[in-house]
Amino acid sequence: ALPLYHIFSLTANCLTFMSLGGHNLLITNPRDMKGFVKELGKYRFTAMTGVNTLFNGLLNTPGFESLDFSRLKLTLGGGMAVQKAVAERWHKVTGKPLLEAYGLTETSPAVCINPLNLERYNGTVGLPVPSTEVKFIDDTGRELALGEVGELCVRGPQVMKGYWQRPEETAKVLDGDGWLRTGDMAMMDEKGFVRLVDRKKDMILVSGFNVYPNEIEDVLAMHPGVLEVAAIGVPDENSGEVVKVFIVRKDPNLTEEDIMRYSRENLTGYKRPKHIEFRDELPKSNVGKILRKELRKEELAKRS
Repeated sequence: ALPLYHIFSLTANCLTFMSLGGHNLLITNPRDMKGFVKELGKYRFTAMTGVNTLFNGLLNTPGFESLDFSRLKLTLGGGMAVQKAVAERWHKVTGKPLLEAYGLTETSPAVCINPLNLERYNGTVGLPVPSTEVKFIDDTGRELALGEVGELCVRGPQVMKGYWQRPEETAKVLDGDGWLRTGDMAMMDEKGFVRLVDRKKDMILVSGFNVYPNEIEDVLAMHPGVLEVAAIGVPDENSGEVVKVFIVRKDPNLTEEDIMRYSRENLTGYKRPKHIEFRDELPKSNVGKILRKELRKEELAKRS
């Protein structure tokens, strides 16, 4: 259900699955969830790749829970953070874990992947793939210790040589020792598993405190009345920025007060949304990734 020109689908489905002799089923219009589920009903599929919004959409489409999952061996999420609420429900419905991996076009694309025999979602993107080094740095370039959050840097044979005919852009992300700055904030635990925090450019600065949209979204997605959610920072005279969330309702009766109450129960004060906007849908890329940058553009346009 991902276009084959996307690096995730190109590598996982088109190359890896084909090399293993797999029969690839391409869903040309995954936004037609009813048609998607109908098509899945014709096959006893063994593996599926996608993004969080795709899995969430399937779980909320009538008939999906009645499909035959008896041969499903692998569900792999990438492209955006897999939310705990989605992963847990996926496991409950299919009986199989939703595993996460991580990579970029600039790394061809693999950086990390979870062990395929993992029994449950663990909130990490897994272990670095063979021959791959990772480190985490602060804004000064200082390497951080285990458990500290910093920008994830990658070095290995899969890292690009540079952007085609764009030496200045290449120099911004690739140093002389072959380390690629990914722009993703992350940390490594004591077992070597990498946990993504968020995109560095998406970080919200509230009164000097770092707030990561993924954390806000992960918490609010656990509310039973929420279908989809996106969080961004918007300007504020007192604290510099505050959190604003955009929500697509699952429950049509969901109110701002419901979200505020849930936030008070589950989020620290400075992480709680100060603005809530309900929408029928959220802007997404061609692979289904929610586009926070489009929401930020809209907010800036309102204030200009």
